Amino acid sequence: MLEKIESLFIDFKEQIEKVDKQADVLNLKSSFIGKKGALSEILKSLKDATPEQRKAIGPKSNEVKQEIEKKVQAKLQEIELKEVNEKLSQSKIDFSLTDSVLDKGLNVGGVHPVHQMQRDVEDIFQSMGFEVLDGPHIEDDWHNFGALNIPETHPARDMQDTFWFEDKKHLLRTHTSTIQVRGMETRKPPFKFVGPGKVFRCERTDATHEMCFHQLEGMMVGKDITVGNLIYFMKTLLKEIFKKDMEVRLRPGFFPFVEPGFELDIRWKKPKKGESEHSGWLELLPCGMVHPNVLKAGGIDPEQYNGFAFGLGLDRLVMVKNAIEDIRHLHSGDLRFNKQFSSY
Repeated sequence: MLEKIESLFIDFKEQIEKVDKQADVLNLKSSFIGKKGALSEILKSLKDATPEQRKAIGPKSNEVKQEIEKKVQAKLQEIELKEVNEKLSQSKIDFSLTDSVLDKGLNVGGVHPVHQMQRDVEDIFQSMGFEVLDGPHIEDDWHNFGALNIPETHPARDMQDTFWFEDKKHLLRTHTSTIQVRGMETRKPPFKFVGPGKVFRCERTDATHEMCFHQLEGMMVGKDITVGNLIYFMKTLLKEIFKKDMEVRLRPGFFPFVEPGFELDIRWKKPKKGESEHSGWLELLPCGMVHPNVLKAGGIDPEQYNGFAFGLGLDRLVMVKNAIEDIRHLHSGDLRFNKQFSSY
């Protein structure tokens, strides 16, 4: 029986070299290893074999079946590639982009500056050992507010500040802190991760505020984490983004999910016409030490572990780096504006 299986495999290898259509390959496969194929016919006499023979025949038949599967897949890919190349060779379309084509006004796409900033920040944090996580845009009350120690009387829960759905139980997330909650629920300390994404606020727009914008929030949880660790990672981040030491300041800030909480501001040269030296402080990075209640909500014992958390405004980072005076330009959809960043 082993000789029959070997002979069958040799026969298959000879025949598959001769076929050049996908349908023929599939028919050939069926005739050899299908339910009524040649291999199944051979194995019908397995009941008459001795236990020792079965120990050898079983693994051999599985090995041959797997090899046939591999050769079938390789042949199908070979035929598909050949068909594609034949179609391309017969096509009269020139897929190359030359200077003459570009000169005729063909618009070349590029990565949006906010998306590119997100990539850059992710790379920086990954180089420091952070994971990058994601989460849903539509959240429930617990992950957006409750687990973050935000009381039911907090104004952020009001209809005029948050986009709630009709069931009053789900909403468009107001921050990417929701990713932090989900990250804590699925990990055990020590850990560190960031969660970038789009967030939504029901608020009036102006030069530095939008209803829909982008954040990147993160946290580090372990033993004996201090404010010094927080400051180190934030300064490292800003230095890598702007390629120089940035002037920053920490102000006390209140956020229900951290204690103590801080506002990290960055010195910003505002690009205002006629006022080249016009500068000020731009609120960039709320941060602080994770509140014990938040750790408990994430299933972490605050008696054993602590950590820091922070949130970045990606749109504002783009504004500072590129001297953009109004955040609304980033989401206007104006191709004249976006074209400036095609090679960002």
